[in-house]
This record gives sequence, C-alpha cells and structure tokens, in this order.
Amino acid sequence: MDHVCRLRALMVMKIIGELALVGAIASVFVVAARGLAAERAAEEAAGLDYMRSLDELTSKAKNKKMIASWNYENNITKHNEDIMLQVSLEVAEEEKEYWKETMSYLWHEYEDPDLRRMFEKYTKPGISALPEDLNERLIMAVNNMKTTYAKATICDFNNRTKCDLHVEPEITNIFATSSNPEELKYTWLAWHAAAGAPSRRNFTEYVVMINEAAKLNGYDSAAEWWLNNYDAPNIEDQFADIWGEIKPLYQQIHAYVRRHLRKKYGEHVVSARGPIPAHLLGNIWAQSWDNLEKFTRPYPDKEDIDITEELLAQNYTAQKMFNVAEEFFVSLNLNPMPDLFWDKSIIEKPNDGRDMVCQPAAWDFFDGEDFRIKQCTEITDRFFKTTHHEMGHIQYFLQYKDQPVIYRDGANPGFPEAVGEAITLSISTPKHLRALGLLEDGPDDLESNINQLYKMSLEKVVYLPFSYLLDLFRYGVFRGTTTSEDYNCHFWQLRESLQGIEPPAPRSEDDFDPAAKYHISADIGYMRFYVSNILQFQFHRALCEIAGQYKSGDLLSNCDIYKSADAGDALRNMLVLGSSKPWPDALETLTSTRYMQAADILEYFRPLHDWLKAENERTGEFVGWEPSFVPYCTAEQRTAMENFGFNTRLKKYI
Repeated sequence: MDHVCRLRALMVMKIIGELALVGAIASVFVVAARGLAAERAAEEAAGLDYMRSLDELTSKAKNKKMIASWNYENNITKHNEDIMLQVSLEVAEEEKEYWKETMSYLWHEYEDPDLRRMFEKYTKPGISALPEDLNERLIMAVNNMKTTYAKATICDFNNRTKCDLHVEPEITNIFATSSNPEELKYTWLAWHAAAGAPSRRNFTEYVVMINEAAKLNGYDSAAEWWLNNYDAPNIEDQFADIWGEIKPLYQQIHAYVRRHLRKKYGEHVVSARGPIPAHLLGNIWAQSWDNLEKFTRPYPDKEDIDITEELLAQNYTAQKMFNVAEEFFVSLNLNPMPDLFWDKSIIEKPNDGRDMVCQPAAWDFFDGEDFRIKQCTEITDRFFKTTHHEMGHIQYFLQYKDQPVIYRDGANPGFPEAVGEAITLSISTPKHLRALGLLEDGPDDLESNINQLYKMSLEKVVYLPFSYLLDLFRYGVFRGTTTSEDYNCHFWQLRESLQGIEPPAPRSEDDFDPAAKYHISADIGYMRFYVSNILQFQFHRALCEIAGQYKSGDLLSNCDIYKSADAGDALRNMLVLGSSKPWPDALETLTSTRYMQAADILEYFRPLHDWLKAENERTGEFVGWEPSFVPYCTAEQRTAMENFGFNTRLKKYI
C-alpha cells in the first residue's frame, strides 16, 4: 500500500513538474509574443511617423511642380518650358527616393487599414519610376503635343489671309453659328491638319515611354494602369454594359438629328441610313450637338432656353459669372472661394498676345490654401455652365484639403467631373434660371419639358459614346492591338461604330485625328468623363431627394437643389473623403448604393426617349446606321482587322 502511495506521489510530482515546464515554456512564448507585438507596434508607429513626414515632403514637391506647370500653360515660352521640364525631373528624382524608402517598410503587416492604404498608394511611383532619360523623353513628348495644340491656328474660310484662328474661341464659334457645309468642312479639315497630324511621332514616342512606366509600376500596359484607378477587376465589362443600356436612347437621338440634317443639307450630304458627317454636328469634335438645337427643336414654337442673349443684355462679365457660381455653392452651406482664389485665378484670356492653353481647368496646388481656375471665359450659356462646373472642382479641393496629400483626389477619376456636372443639372433648369432673373416666367408644360430634355440630351447623352471611345482607342494602342500604322483607321472605326459618324473627307495614316482633341495631346485619361456622365445623374437624384425636390413619379429634370443646406451637407460628407476610401464607399455615402448604374440617367431622359421613339416611328426614320462609304481604312487594314480579331473585340464594347 505504501508502495502504491509512493508511486502515486511520484506521478503527481512528475505531472506537476511537466506542467511547470509547460508553464515556463508558455511564459517564454507569452513574453516573446508580447515582445513581438511591441516590436510590431513600434514598427507601425514608425511607419505612421514616416507617412506624416512623407506627406509634408510630397506636398512641397507637388506644389513646386504645379507652379511650374501653371506658369508654362499660361505663357507658353521656351523659358517656361525649360523650367517646367527641370522641375518635373527634379521632383521625379525626389519621388523615386521616397519610393525606395517607402518600400523598406513592412506595411503589409500593419493593423491600421488606413495606414496600409496610404502606403499602398505610395508604392506606385507613377512616371517617376522611369530612369531620368526616359522620363525626360516622356515629358518632352507630351509637352510637344500640348504646344502643338496650343499654338495651332488656321486660316479663315472667307479670308485666307487671316490665319490666326485658334480653337477657342474662333473655331468653336464657327461650328456654333455657321450653316455653310463647305465652311464647316474646310474648318474641320484645317484644324485636324494643324493640331492632329504634327503630333503623330510624339504620340508614338509617348506610348513607348508611358508603357515602360506602367511596367515599372507593376502593370502589363498603361491601359491596365489607368483602369486600376477604378479598382474593380471587371470594370471594362461594367463600362460596356452601361453603354449597352444607354445605346437605344442614343440611337433614337441620332436618327432624329440625322433626319433634320438631311432636310437642311440634302440627301447628297447626309444619307438616310448612314453615319452623320462629323463636321455638321455643331462641334469641332462632334462630342456634343447642342448647337443644332435651334433648328431641330421638337416644338419650335416653344421658348428656347439659351441664356446667352440675356447674359449679354444684363451686362454679365466673367467676374459676375464667377460670383453667381460662388453664390450657388454658398447657398448649399458649402465654402465660399478663398481670397487667394480671386487673386491668382485667370478667368479671362490676357490680352497681351501670349500663347496659352485655354482649356478650362481647376488647379489644386497641394498646400491647402492655393486653388485656382484657368478659363478663357466668353459670355455665353456654355461658359455659364462651365464656370459652375469648374467651381465644383474647387469645392471638392476645399472639402478634402485637410486629408493627407495622397488622398487629395477624387474617389475615382470620374467623381470630380460628376460633382461639377451634377451642379449644372440644377443650374440649367428653367426654375433656377428664373430665380436668377435670366429667364422669363412661363409654363412648364409637356412640350417645353421635351424641348429642355432634348437640348440637354444633345449635351449629355450624345457625349457618352465620344467620352467612351477616346480611351478605348488608347487602351488598344497601349496594349499593342492598335499599332502606329493603324492609328487613324482604328480611331475612325471606333467613331463610326460607337457614335455613328464619319469624317467629312477620306482619311489616311498621314492624318492623326485623335490628337486634335486636347486630352489626347495632354496625356489626360478620358474615361473619367464617361464615368462622370453616369455618376452625375446618380448624384443629382440623391441630392434632389435629400433636398425634398424629387420623389418617385416626379420629373427628375425639374429639380433644382439651390438653397438646400441639407443637400449641401450630404454632398460635403462625400467630398471630404477624397480618395481615403474605396469609391463604392464614397458613392454609398451620398446615394446609398455602391454601384454605377444607368437607371438614373435613363429615368431623367425617359419622357424624351418615349417621345423620340414615337416621332421616329411616325416619320419612318431608320434607327441605327449602315457602314460609311467614306474611306478611312485601306483594304489591307480592313482585312487585317478581320484576321486579327479587331472587329470581334470591338463588338464587345459596342
């Protein structure tokens, strides 16, 4: 018995000893884990300190670069170009060093998701990843294209000795006012020859360099790089699906406009079933057709809503336009423009003979104080809207100015444009224009509403295929499916397939028509405008509901959010996020949905769509278009497109 007791005692002691050993080992692991946790916490704290330091350095670098760019674009001289190039290269080298240091941090292991997001954004150095010689080649290729565009002039159709016509305002005004098809054809061809063809070689150089930068940032081509800004693996399919939903409305507008152009110019100029000649659509790029409204209006006896004459009659100036735009934002309980904005913005083209880029643009100088607009304002209905749009960008800057610099951007590239355009949907309504005393009182009957929707469709719906195809073209170029030998052919294949338009004369690869659009020459992605034309109607509907100006069954086109602090507060809640959250989060903040969708733009234009279907059926108009007879591809190019599947890939997007 004693033996058994002793044995049990020994076993208990052994177990106690083993437990003590396990406890000791566990204690070692606990201490080690605590030590590791403390070490990781210290590393994360160091990462946070580094981000704060990098934020300050990045702010100064971006500010320096923006000042040099501003000086160059507003006074295009060799001196300013040299300074901008030098500053760009210096900043690129600084950013490259910052990138190297950023990559030394184990940021993937950080617990703070916001800190991980900042680090992830900084691990993409952009064009700064290029070696200095390649970066210089890229910058020079883009500068050369921008300079060609800015300095391009043509001779007047009626006075061939007057050869100082720029795209703004002279060429734009010709397309807005002329009904002479020969003048329009001449002007179209002259502009594309002056601004497009000379940039072909620089564009080819640019493609090589931007693709190299994309690869250094971890992408197969610049197409994937640009698309990554939308942070969705199937985003191209989403773009195509949305276009598929809107295309029937566009085709009805196209058919209706083609009939009126055929009546005006004759079937020998505009065919009954083919694409529309690009030079007859009231815009040098055929991107909007609102200048055709005056002779295609559904109900011509109803009042025209174009406030240009009233603006002039009331002695509006550029300054007054900007003051009126500011007052709209203030009425929403949003910010007035800072004093520095008024001191440094350029709102009229200087009358000193300088060459400058007149493309309207809003500028953030990344110091939290300096925000400017550059715009060669004309006193027109179009610039009244543009002024509100550009000030919408400034409002976005003001709302996210306290975010870290890496987040001082739109939630995705389409958000800033959509904010500005959502504002124009309110300020374009008869209700708002009457409130400003720019439109006389009158009935808001069905016929007047159809007229207003039709005019708006010539600006908004018509713009969609154009804004879609510019980057479809560049994606093909970046991916190598469109080579330099096929630039113009593939560009016009997209324009015919998506827009249903054709060039006014035969084209060849001696031409380079894409670069006659500023954003191609200036290396500015254009899908943002396609996205914005969808999102703006989602923003508009949400803001109208919040303002109590819209409920199901109402006409969305009649809503004006002017003086709604609730709408302004809701908009601010989205804008202050900048790009600190994924864009679906920002979208949900305002609209309660996380997806881009065509439903709201279709709802906006639903009464017009119904009217157009009935009208085109009544007149027997062919809806759609048959192939163009104007040659822009050679027989060999067309065969190659079939053999290499270009047309098959194209069908995916159209």
